[in-house]
Amino acid sequence: MAVANRDYYDAFAQRYDERRGRGYHKLIDDQAAELVRRVGAGREVLEVGCGTGLILERVQRFAARARGVDLSPGMLARARARGLSVDEADAAALPFADAAFDVACSFKVLSHVADPGACLREMARVVRPGGYLVFDLYNRHSMRYLIKRIGQPGRTSGRFREDAIVTRFFSAGEAAAHFPQDSRLVARAGIRIVTPHPGLLRLPGLGRICGWLEWRLMDSPLARFAGFAIFTLRKSL
Repeated sequence: MAVANRDYYDAFAQRYDERRGRGYHKLIDDQAAELVRRVGAGREVLEVGCGTGLILERVQRFAARARGVDLSPGMLARARARGLSVDEADAAALPFADAAFDVACSFKVLSHVADPGACLREMARVVRPGGYLVFDLYNRHSMRYLIKRIGQPGRTSGRFREDAIVTRFFSAGEAAAHFPQDSRLVARAGIRIVTPHPGLLRLPGLGRICGWLEWRLMDSPLARFAGFAIFTLRKSL
């Protein structure tokens, strides 16, 4: 699984940053970073699956220390070009001592791994008692899931389509089954609640309204229907 994912993301790295400085992708990265900021400002933060460093770069602005890991050398090369501190590592075998960070976060990663529970246990291991895990899982009860089921897989590079790697969507109960035992859920938020297609965010006027709604609804009860369910867990003291 890890080797297949590495090949996929190495190929994807060549165009991963395209159009991510505006519109839909900027919105979801800004929202993810904000959710980390709530528990990570002034603290030591690790991002698991940092990719090219788009979210980690944002985290670095408010964290006391920001570190990232990813399994793709191609992605990491671009993260290092941003001046970020990153290492090559598998999410299920983090190269850090116990209790090395205050916060561990991960976005658009755990729904693509064979054992998300093992990755979350590793994240919890490297977080200090009283620290936080912030991560997303793709939500089965969402408009995004329905669109993915109906539509055809897109192409991430010349070599691979989106379905070249495992992608899983979870119910709330299935997500909770993977939470580490030494943690408790303290907050849940949602990203991509009302946006049916990323292209909507590029439309003048309508895109601005849609983005405004996404921010307004991120912490609302409607977050349970978001395409990306964001969980904040606190590790036991």
